[in-house]
Amino acid sequence: MIGVEWTESSLRAFRLATDGSIRDRKSSPRGMQRVQDGRFADTLREEIGPWLAVGEDRVLLAGPIGGRGGWIAAPYLACPAAAAELADALVAVPFGWAQVKLVPGLATTDEGGVPEVMRGEETQFVGGLAAVGERGILCLPGPRSRWARIEDGRIAGFATWMTGEAHAALRGSASLGRMVRDAPTDLQAFDQGLERSTDPGGLLHHLFGVRALGLAGRLSEGAAPAYLSGLLIGHEVREAVPHGAAVHLIGPADLTALYARAITACRGRPIVSNGEAAARGLFLIGARARWG
Repeated sequence: MIGVEWTESSLRAFRLATDGSIRDRKSSPRGMQRVQDGRFADTLREEIGPWLAVGEDRVLLAGPIGGRGGWIAAPYLACPAAAAELADALVAVPFGWAQVKLVPGLATTDEGGVPEVMRGEETQFVGGLAAVGERGILCLPGPRSRWARIEDGRIAGFATWMTGEAHAALRGSASLGRMVRDAPTDLQAFDQGLERSTDPGGLLHHLFGVRALGLAGRLSEGAAPAYLSGLLIGHEVREAVPHGAAVHLIGPADLTALYARAITACRGRPIVSNGEAAARGLFLIGARARWG
């Protein structure tokens, strides 16, 4: 089987063996935004053609490719869900060279009844379920950090924090843009931001403090990006992590290391998961699918 994670900016494909191991992989910058005139079928064939030529005839897609502006807009599946429920809800995609199915994404609501949705991350969560077991917390740090609550071995619900996107937006703001530029991560400054997130006043008040500390000569431009990251991640983690809870982290090593540091500071217990969760999740869903 071939598993494909297709986002707005990139395409990652995995050729998977019958035991779920990765036989081959490739990455491409041909995300949805680079596909002209809806030529998704042609693009997919060009990217995975060599694997199709040697007999692969099952392809499972996940990510925003199944949403608005993608190949086919697949309905969201309501939580709770795991590999079996997602496999039952797969959407067939017309493709002349192989069977193609699409993972639908997940939906839930928060405590206030406001909808939560995701596309693509559900495959990573499925790939990480075995490490969590019947009950626990899974976190996918990123531009939009996703926190999933696992109950009875399924994704019972989830919440999203736009921490990474907020950091990027603040770097372009009038107040902070000059201070918050690219620089190596200063862990001492990151920890200072974490500590500041414990103070009263709330995030919006704390954000202006980044500028004020710089004007007062108490925060250098080189340290400001890490301080801002610590402040934002600190506010996120303090809201998301119950006291003393274990949190399984899946994601890039540099970012999961910062989240692990924040979770520890907030008296949680970080557990960094190794391996390719997206590929594992695609395999587990595909193995339960009804192929023709």
